[in-house]
Amino acid sequence: MSDVFSTRDVGVVIVAGGSGSRVGGEELKQFRWVAGKPMLLHSVQTFMAREDVGMVVVVLPQRYAGDPPPWLFQCDVDRLLVSVGGRTRSESVANGLDDLPDESQIVLVHDAARPLVGAATIERVVSAVRAGRSVVAALPVVDTLKHGDDDGRIEHTVSRESLWRAQTPQGFPRQVIVDAHRRAMADRVSATDDAALLERLGIPVHVVRGSERALKVTEPDDFARVDALYASDE
Repeated sequence: MSDVFSTRDVGVVIVAGGSGSRVGGEELKQFRWVAGKPMLLHSVQTFMAREDVGMVVVVLPQRYAGDPPPWLFQCDVDRLLVSVGGRTRSESVANGLDDLPDESQIVLVHDAARPLVGAATIERVVSAVRAGRSVVAALPVVDTLKHGDDDGRIEHTVSRESLWRAQTPQGFPRQVIVDAHRRAMADRVSATDDAALLERLGIPVHVVRGSERALKVTEPDDFARVDALYASDE
């Protein structure tokens, strides 16, 4: 890869600012061990394995940002920054964007709760952004979808054609995502993912193939699922 890229122009913002209360316990979800190491460390090391990644900004809750866990510094500290999380996910990402160096003209935003994101998925995202697109790693919906009312009664079947399950990383040209966050802040808008901030402005966002291994840890049983997926190929 070093023969192709003369500069490290990719910046990564890893969002690890949430409390993860649904998984239980007092320890932060992103600090818990899964598949042989702390969840957050999986993602940081995977992104740092790319030679074109110049900086990884980890966004942590305020009480941890000043004193991060020591295992985090097993990474390349010259390419690691810790930023303070905000009140919402959008604020946390915006804080991370502010801390990226000027050289980071390709921006990837990733959720720490997806520890097994693979190199192939990241490559698809980066390649698409290099081609000028804003993209989301995603998988097509394969289940039959039903729309129900407040009492749980099925009202109709939803067509799954053209429906995708969004994952991370999501990738953007830097100025595009920075402008989208600035507009959202001015309009007091927050979103559960960054692509939505572009969609509201009418900016095209495309999908690239994600991976079943990029499971998002949200429930206690998900730790066992990640352990099982860890040995599988992407």
